[in-house]
Parts: sequence; C-alpha cells; structure tokens
Amino acid sequence: MNGIVQYFTDIFKAVRSLWKGMRVTGSYFVRPGEIVTQQYPENRKELQMFDRFKGEVIMIHDEENFHRCNACGICQMNCPNGSIEIISEMVPNEEGKPERTIDKHIYHLSMCTFCGLCVKSCPSNALAFGQGFEHAVFDRHKLTKVLNQPGSRIKKKPKAPKPAAGTEKPNSANS
Repeated sequence: MNGIVQYFTDIFKAVRSLWKGMRVTGSYFVRPGEIVTQQYPENRKELQMFDRFKGEVIMIHDEENFHRCNACGICQMNCPNGSIEIISEMVPNEEGKPERTIDKHIYHLSMCTFCGLCVKSCPSNALAFGQGFEHAVFDRHKLTKVLNQPGSRIKKKPKAPKPAAGTEKPNSANS
C-alpha cells in the first residue's frame, strides 16, 4: 500500500515540475515583441554580444598605435595552459638603462580556455576580451595571433618632475 502512494506522489511531483517549466516557456509565446532567441546567421550584421562576453583576448591600442603592455610576463605565468607567449628584448632607454620592451605578444587561440586569468592579472590593463567569436578555420595555425600591432609602442606614463633644490617641504617630525 505504501509503494502505491509513493508511486502516485512521484507522478504528481513530476507533473507539477513539468507544469512549472512549461509555464515559463509558454509565457514567451504570449508576450508580443520580446525577442528571446537570436537568429544568428541571419542577423550577423546587427548582432551585439553582451558586455561581459568573453571572446578572444585582444591587446588594447589607441588611435596613435600605443599600447600599455610592458612585457612583464604576468599574463604568461598565470595562463593555466600556455596560451600566451611573450617574446621581449632588453633595449636601452633615453637614460641608457636597459629596459624590457615587447617584441611579440603571441596568443594561441586554439589552446585558450577563456578563463580570463590573463586579463584579470594584467597590472597595466593592456589585455581585454574582444567581441569576436567566429573562429572556424581549416588551418589551426591561423588561430595563433600576434596581439601587438606592427609598429606599436608602449605608452609611457609621464614622469613626475623632481622638486627643485631648496623647495622641499620641511619634515614635520623635525619641526
């Protein structure tokens, strides 16, 4: 007797759960004008992805072809599967001191898991996620990209001017 009651109770719970799901789905049929499904191949030109969409990793360049990557290598170290490879070189700056500059910032899209660790860990905010998502190719080597554009340079922060001699503020501990 107890088995029969449990059997009909399970059937009742299943029908109730199905009814809840069908209510949500059915409500989209009666709402006029609300588009839920994107018709992807047909609306390719006007398709806008969400702001938080994780497409391919890009390096941000401004209109003068400057970027903010200083070749520190943190994104390369934090990438769990080696999708990022940074080739840098030491070049003397204006003062004659050796400074690391980026030669190539290589991104292997075929190995990327889109975890976002490279973008989150970049101290100079040089990397971001782009909106591109169509990456179907016949040759896998086309999925390896160099992120820094040809001829791009790092945008250096202007150095604060040194105070002139004798204009230093007195130390409050000595006063």
